[in-house]
Amino acid sequence: MSLFGMMRTGVSGMEGQAGRLSTIADNIANSATVGYKRFSTLLVTQSVNQPGVQMHFSGGVTAETRQLVSQQGVFQFTNSASDLAVNGSGFFVVEGPGSSQLLTRAGSFVPNAEGELVNAAGNYLLGYSFESGIPSPTANGFAGLERVRIDDNELVAQATDQGDFAFNLPSTAEIITGNTASANLSTSEFSEKTSVTVYDNLGAPILLDVYYTKTAANTWEVTVYNQADAAPDTAFPYANGPITTDTLTFDPSDGSIIGATPTLSIAVPGGATVELDMTGSSQLAAEFEITDIEVNGTAPSSIERVEFTTDGTMLAVYTNGTSRELFRVPLATVASPDNLEALTGNTFAVTDGSGDVRIGFPEDAGAGTIISGALETSTVDIAQELTEMIEAQRSYSANSKVFQTGSELTELVINLKR
Repeated sequence: MSLFGMMRTGVSGMEGQAGRLSTIADNIANSATVGYKRFSTLLVTQSVNQPGVQMHFSGGVTAETRQLVSQQGVFQFTNSASDLAVNGSGFFVVEGPGSSQLLTRAGSFVPNAEGELVNAAGNYLLGYSFESGIPSPTANGFAGLERVRIDDNELVAQATDQGDFAFNLPSTAEIITGNTASANLSTSEFSEKTSVTVYDNLGAPILLDVYYTKTAANTWEVTVYNQADAAPDTAFPYANGPITTDTLTFDPSDGSIIGATPTLSIAVPGGATVELDMTGSSQLAAEFEITDIEVNGTAPSSIERVEFTTDGTMLAVYTNGTSRELFRVPLATVASPDNLEALTGNTFAVTDGSGDVRIGFPEDAGAGTIISGALETSTVDIAQELTEMIEAQRSYSANSKVFQTGSELTELVINLKR
């Protein structure tokens, strides 16, 4: 090895340690950055030995830096439901500059002026909307993803279209032999009556009067009217005829309904056709009683808050206590996360070394789960970085001594000629 070769080796050593110190500085600077993955620098030997020649030529080292993206950070819990963390190997898909699709673990999302969820780097969270039905992921690409948004100023009403409606009719009730409720006459008679509130397409409540008339042994007539059509003080006759009329037959041996699953279909004025499932209704020797009543539909209501489930579903919880699915946030995975390309804003881009991106939902295919109200902290350990800084500093100093020694020996050789 020549003196100049020794000096070049010392210089490469200093350059390698300088690169290592630069990486350590980046890690320390991002020790509090949400979702940051620490970098690690390895020094790789560069040998220039020639095969078959028993002589060692001066080589050197190069600094190879790689980000440890696959390392899981610990969770810091917050009071914001839109702060999201991934427990597992998946990544959030975000829209970056130029509408590019990128990956990130930084889940500190907040709504902007349009209600779109944006993280601290200005990247938009992407997800699948429920507007066109239950979403399914595009396994090998980003098609179908759109910006996740919260329209908290929007009023939403839902028309009633289904429900459960069970009751007990007294088997001891007398049979009505005159005009029943379905005749809609001032002389109409009935055995029992109740009312049910439903909602039309605009969210306006509509009160329905439901009459039960025993017309024969084990046989009942069920008639439904719009209470708004009732005659003052008397109800009958209603301004319009019954919305629907149905006949129920009960088994005298156990009081259960005979026949297929009973459903009462009610065409609500200005609304949808409500299908009330009467399974569980009975005719027993007991008083009239509503045993189950539950219908969907809501009056106009605004969003009070949003919630995220572990499977990525974003729910809007309204002021009236109801909830609705808005978006489902997917997670992206790659075969080799550590080979992703690190970009500005704590984001990553797919490379040939990382493998193709695969999109799936949380809790599926090993992508992990989403934790709402939490952030993944930086994977940087300050104690480890300071320890490596001391090692790099001493190695840099030792390499500088090699260079200095080579310089002194070179000067000595030159002085021999004098």
